Amino acid sequence: MRALLLSKSAEDEFSHAVVELTDDDLPEGDTTVAVEYSTINYKDGLAITNTSPIVRRWPMVPGVDLAGTVISTESESLKVGDRVVCNGWDVGEKHWGGLAERARLQAEWLTPLPDDFSTYHAAAIGTAGYTAMLCVLALERNGVTPDSGPVVVSGAAGGVGSVAVAILAKLGYDVIASSGRVDAEGDYLRSLGATDCIAREELSEPSSRPLGSARWAGGIDVAGSHTLANMLAATHPGGCVAACGLAQGMDLPGSVAPFILRGVALVGVDSVHESPERRTEAWERLATDLDTSLLDSMVTEVGLEDAPGVAEAIVAGQIRGRVVVDVAR
Repeated sequence: MRALLLSKSAEDEFSHAVVELTDDDLPEGDTTVAVEYSTINYKDGLAITNTSPIVRRWPMVPGVDLAGTVISTESESLKVGDRVVCNGWDVGEKHWGGLAERARLQAEWLTPLPDDFSTYHAAAIGTAGYTAMLCVLALERNGVTPDSGPVVVSGAAGGVGSVAVAILAKLGYDVIASSGRVDAEGDYLRSLGATDCIAREELSEPSSRPLGSARWAGGIDVAGSHTLANMLAATHPGGCVAACGLAQGMDLPGSVAPFILRGVALVGVDSVHESPERRTEAWERLATDLDTSLLDSMVTEVGLEDAPGVAEAIVAGQIRGRVVVDVAR
């Protein structure tokens, strides 16, 4: 089996290479999956470029996503031949991930695929799309409906943002897409269903105002820091913002004013350790609420050897939508 392996020497020198491994090299687990597709997410980019301490065990096969077929299992919940997807659970960080032709995992980390999805589309959705769906579910649970008003999405041209825009638009929401590449990506975002596009700087710059004019009923934020603070400050009374990322920073330099003067809800979305029940709900909703033809328009497909170059590009903010890795290429 081929795999992308990240290594550190005794002198702390980092390296990556596509290598040949055997099943004996795989970590412990009760289920082995023949991986067909993986992806490159932002977290994978950080791991493969070694620009952030994502990896916590060495050596490591990165890849927080994988989709494939069960080839052996000790679990009663799965059987050989089942098509499954894995998102999160610290794979690619503490446990070998999906950028390999086989993976050995725990059965409870695997979600059976709805019949509507191929393994290719499951990987195309990946952690990014599954996280976007969790965010939409959070808005719904907090009473944000299409009749409530617009929903703003930060990082809209990225993986989470692209899927979020497409889902929200199909559900009937007016979507305001925020991007640092509005001139280059405006047509793309409107093709996904965005009704308006705004420059990233409208949200990302520091503000001294604890509240702004109410502009949207809800938001999905991948950035954190000033972007999240400004998104909250412009949310309608009773609205909700779902936060799932920290691309701008882990800080929240804002005020309690949106919470106590407008009753705005801030909901954190943890896609890594979400319950199996909520994961199944998200994938079932993705099967009905995401147009796969739009999904196809978001995807770039590459081979395993291409992963390091894509990782550099995604960290630099140069990737649109989703990148699927055919691990057999």
